[in-house]
Amino acid sequence: MTSEVSHVQITGGGGKTKNTVKLNPKDPNWEAPACWYEPKTTPKELKEKIESAKPKKRKPEKKKDSGTIFDDLEESNQKAVDGLQNQVVNLYENYYQTDKYEDYNIDQQGKGMFWEGVRNPNRADDPEADACSEHAIWVPKGKPPESMPLAVSPKILAEYAYEELPIPGTDISMNPEDKQTVNLDTWVWLDKGKFKPVDVTASLDLEDGTHLSATTTAKPTSLTLEPGTDAAKTYPGSGKCVVKNGQLGEEYSAGKKDETPPCGIRYLRASGQNGSYPLKATLTWDISWKGSDGTSGDLPSGSFSTTENVTVKEIQSIVRD
Repeated sequence: MTSEVSHVQITGGGGKTKNTVKLNPKDPNWEAPACWYEPKTTPKELKEKIESAKPKKRKPEKKKDSGTIFDDLEESNQKAVDGLQNQVVNLYENYYQTDKYEDYNIDQQGKGMFWEGVRNPNRADDPEADACSEHAIWVPKGKPPESMPLAVSPKILAEYAYEELPIPGTDISMNPEDKQTVNLDTWVWLDKGKFKPVDVTASLDLEDGTHLSATTTAKPTSLTLEPGTDAAKTYPGSGKCVVKNGQLGEEYSAGKKDETPPCGIRYLRASGQNGSYPLKATLTWDISWKGSDGTSGDLPSGSFSTTENVTVKEIQSIVRD
């Protein structure tokens, strides 16, 4: 029994918008869980849910003189469908009324909930989401289910929140801003007002007092520059700029014209007439989480890259603003 809707809520971080992006985990094999089990229904709700699945009794229709073989076939098919649906419902009724539980555990109303499999909204169509297809399981209040590896927990919530982080696209600032010049340093930096730690909280709050949550935080840690040509020099030499004084790179100003940029590029050859170099900028984010029960940990770091076509001209002298 796998439900389509989860009670988990995402809050904080300003929310995802059309301008946010999805991180590429450093570990290409890592994914948030496709499904998990969570407290979903009370005994009364489960009973109503299963009973409502019974096909409605249909009044026999009067035979029309003009009836055709297709009408008879349609009626026969409907009876077959209703019969099969009744069989499935009867199996569930027997399971929760007598086989595994007694009358859906109605006498335990308010003392726990049935846990059901739910799909990760971001992977709802993924075949792996079918892994949480066991029957709803009764769990007493305050006692997490045993032997259930995909039972919702702060860690699972944190992994789900990973994909909900409002990560801005990697948009670099440069000086010179437009066309670059051979043998002139280009300063590169990120807007510290835009590129700062972001976080979201995934939480599960139910009427029976169940509360679980996890806050997942992403911090920008490094910006890697790939000039798009071997005829270039990066600052630092590795091309990997790290956070310094709370910022990646340093904004250029007129008083720095004789300084070496802490993060930047010097192109050594012009890109040619009507040509350009594909400058690739990759921003890496470190991801950590903290749960409501005091647990915490790290998740795979993630990155997002953008490529900007840079035109480099052969000019011997230039005056910066």
